[in-house]
Parts: sequence; structure tokens; C-alpha cells
Amino acid sequence: MDEETVICPTCARAHAPSERFCEHCGMPLVHAAGGEARASERQRKARKIKPQYTEGELVKVAYAGDQPQAEFIANLLLEEGIPCVLRNSIAGYSPLIGPRDVMVPQSGAQAAREALAFQRGESAG
Repeated sequence: MDEETVICPTCARAHAPSERFCEHCGMPLVHAAGGEARASERQRKARKIKPQYTEGELVKVAYAGDQPQAEFIANLLLEEGIPCVLRNSIAGYSPLIGPRDVMVPQSGAQAAREALAFQRGESAG
């Protein structure tokens, strides 16, 4: 098994690097030993994204008061497999400080809102 191979953490079957889920058991695939270390930060983040949350127009799911808060929210969403884009609330002006809108594809909007509500302690039930 080479370092480019991805494997299933449950059944240990090897897959091509382009695959994301094990066709046998459905688990998300991980890099074989050493492969993750050579992957770029962007590649590692992309492997976390769930394809079902990537479709549709971007919609606003949260507001952040500044860039660090926006990045924190983005990382929370990424841990749930939800991709997002951070947009400055002031059209055409992108300073390092200032408010940001957290935008996600329509198919991930409900999951994002639920994940963020859970983080604030507002879980339903």
C-alpha cells in the first residue's frame, strides 16, 4: 500500500485517492500511513467536506463580529463536514477587521444552523 492510497478505518480496505467513502461499509476514508502528513492544509480540509452539503446557492447562516470569530465558526462547520465562505458585510470592502457573514450552500444550511445552535447550547429536544 503506497502513501497516496486512502483506506477505510473500519474494514481496512484500500481505495484510490479520489474516493471519499468506503464502498463496502460507507465509512469516510483516511490517508494511509504517512499520506496525511504530505497532504496540504487545503487537501486535508477538502477530505472533511460531505458532498451532500455542497449543492445550491450560498445562504447566510451566521454573522461574525470579526475575522477570528468567523474563522472559529468556519472551523466548527468544517468539523461537521459543512463547507462555508466568509464574506465581508461591507460590499466591495474587505478589511482584516470587521463583521463577516458566514455563507454555506443551500443543501448544508439546515445542518449548519443545527450545528451552530448546538454549540450555543440551544439543542432541540
